[in-house]
Amino acid sequence: MDFLQLLSWACIVFTVGMFSTGLTDMKTMRESKSTDNIQFLPFLTTCLNNLGWLFYGMLKRDQTIVLVNIIGALLQILYIIMYFHYTKHKGLVMSQTVAAGTVLTCGWLYFGMFLPEGDSRLSQLGLTCSVVTISMYMSPLTDLVEIVRSGNVQCLSFPLTVATFFTSTSWVLYGFQLNDYYIVVPNTPGIFTSLIRFYLFWRFASVNQSSPSYKPMHI
Repeated sequence: MDFLQLLSWACIVFTVGMFSTGLTDMKTMRESKSTDNIQFLPFLTTCLNNLGWLFYGMLKRDQTIVLVNIIGALLQILYIIMYFHYTKHKGLVMSQTVAAGTVLTCGWLYFGMFLPEGDSRLSQLGLTCSVVTISMYMSPLTDLVEIVRSGNVQCLSFPLTVATFFTSTSWVLYGFQLNDYYIVVPNTPGIFTSLIRFYLFWRFASVNQSSPSYKPMHI
């Protein structure tokens, strides 16, 4: 097995593992018969992100990207269905899902039909997916600022932080091997935000830590 194949397997294992952390939320919903303290939008936005990277992987003919995002999208759909089943706010969830479906349809029409096949389509899609992934990685920074102020890290999950660090690192290395900076750039913030979280765990060590609502976002 060469280094690229090893990185490919690392990307698959770490990323699927990170996406699977949502199973904890699903278990909580089943046991409590409610969606209290569980956010819906992370499931929806991650699903959109998965589908965008899936299209990118198909255009690039990269089986690693395709496989990871097929699994990721299926898991997000499962979480969405479970959330809709137990939530008391079905109207809001439905409207958000319809809005996401509209965005997805418009994206498919633009990238799939209006743009000509070739490097231009691949580059624009890669740039769009990169921007979305970076914004999803950067969105928790406001929470980290609040943690610094309060000195309380109980809202952080150490296992999820470890999974995010190894997932981001494996994708960055994989992207470097392929000379694909649409993979490298959006995953680099994942490394830095994970290192910030590691520092916060060290700085504000707490014996009891609770797992946060599922917020995976990746390629």
